[in-house]
Amino acid sequence: MNTTDAVVYIVECADGSFYTGATKNLEKRIQVHNEGKGAKYTRARLPVRLVYSEILEDYNAALRREKALQKLSRREKKSLIEQKMSLNSVSDLAIE
Repeated sequence: MNTTDAVVYIVECADGSFYTGATKNLEKRIQVHNEGKGAKYTRARLPVRLVYSEILEDYNAALRREKALQKLSRREKKSLIEQKMSLNSVSDLAIE
């Protein structure tokens, strides 16, 4: 990831709900959420755990993707997360 990239992400909150956001620094953003300084929604549902991320070419693209992901149902988000996890598992096997 370079400095012009941006990331859209989904975290799972302690209550099992999902929160979708966009950032230019994913590691720092997750830390901010877990320090209780992030979005109001996540502050009451700590800790959060990163379950999905997607790198995009710029921040505007990340914001558009964030809005699209926010419109998905919970079932659709879970499916997206599971697909990404399956792809990661396959790529991990290919590396070994």
